[in-house]
Amino acid sequence: MSAPTIPSPAPIPSVADVEAAARRIAGVAVRTPLVFSPILSERTGARVFLKPETLQRTGSFKFRGAYNRMVQIPEADRPAGVVACSSGNHAQGVAASARLLGMPAVIVMPHDAPALKRDRTKALGAEVVGYDRRTEDRDAIARAIAQERGAIVVPPYDDPNVIAGQGTVGLEIVQDLAALGLVPDLVAANVSGGGLVAGIALAVKARSPGARVVACEPAGFDDHARSFRSGVRERNAEPSGSFCDALLAPTPGALTFEITRPLVGEGASVTDAEVARAVAFAFLELKLVVEPGGAVALACLLEGRLGVSGGTAVIVLSGGNVEPETFIRCLAA
Repeated sequence: MSAPTIPSPAPIPSVADVEAAARRIAGVAVRTPLVFSPILSERTGARVFLKPETLQRTGSFKFRGAYNRMVQIPEADRPAGVVACSSGNHAQGVAASARLLGMPAVIVMPHDAPALKRDRTKALGAEVVGYDRRTEDRDAIARAIAQERGAIVVPPYDDPNVIAGQGTVGLEIVQDLAALGLVPDLVAANVSGGGLVAGIALAVKARSPGARVVACEPAGFDDHARSFRSGVRERNAEPSGSFCDALLAPTPGALTFEITRPLVGEGASVTDAEVARAVAFAFLELKLVVEPGGAVALACLLEGRLGVSGGTAVIVLSGGNVEPETFIRCLAA
C-alpha cells in the first residue's frame, strides 16, 4: 500500500542549516569520535570508520536534533513545555533537552517500548503517556495533549530543525575525514522516519557529491528501500515485529523523503538474526555496546549488503540503549 508524496509545507533544510545547528549544539552535545576499524577494514577491503553515536548524550544521535529544535523555542513559550512521540531514543533526547532548558516534557510512548528506555525517559523528568501502537494514533494523542496544555510538538524526524540537528553527524564525519586527507565514498546509517539519514545526506553530499549514502533497515520494515524504487512513500505491512524497536516508523517522513529520494536513493536491509550477530560483533570485536536498532548499518556491512569495494566507508552506530536481556540474547545468538 502506498502513501502519496504530498509536498511538505515545512522548508527543506540546507547544509547551512546543519552548520548553524552545529554551532547551537556545540558544548552541549558530544562531538563523537570517528574511529578507524582495522578488523572491519581487513574484512571488507575498504578503509572503514565508525561513528559511535552510542557515546552521545542519552546514548543516541537523537539528542542532537531535539536540542537544536528546542533551544530555538522562545523563552516566553517554554513554560508550556513540549510533547513528543517516541519508542525511546527521541524520548530521551527530548527529555534531556527539556531538563537543560528548564521546560516540562510529555512523551507519548508505545506500551511495548523497552522498559529501559521508558524508565530513563522518566528519570530525565519527562511525563510518559502510553499507547497501543496497533490500535491508537500516537500523533493524534500528542496533538490533543499539546492543544490542552499549549505545548509545542517536537517531531521525531519530520521537522527541518530536527533534521538539521541530526545532520551534524554527517558534518562531523566529513570534517574529521578531511582532517585525515580523506573523503567518504560511502556513509551507511540506520533509518526509521529518515531524519538521521536525511540530515547526513545534506551534509555529506554538499562536501562530497560523489559519496553514496545508504539507508539501512530491518527486513520487513524496508519502507525506504521500497519507496526509493517506487517513487512514492510506501508503508510497512505491520506496526511491529522486529526487535529493532528504534526503527519501526510506518513510512518515510514527508519532509525526509523529499531529501532522501534525490540524495540517498538506495537502501539495504538485514534480518533480526543478522542484527543480533552484529550486536555481538560490536561487543566482542569492537568493544562497543550497540542496541539492535543502532547496529543495522553494521549488520549490512558484515553481511555484504553495502557493495563496499575499496575506498573509505563510514558506518553510523546510531544508538546504544539496549536492555540487558536483549543484549544477552544477542551475545548468545
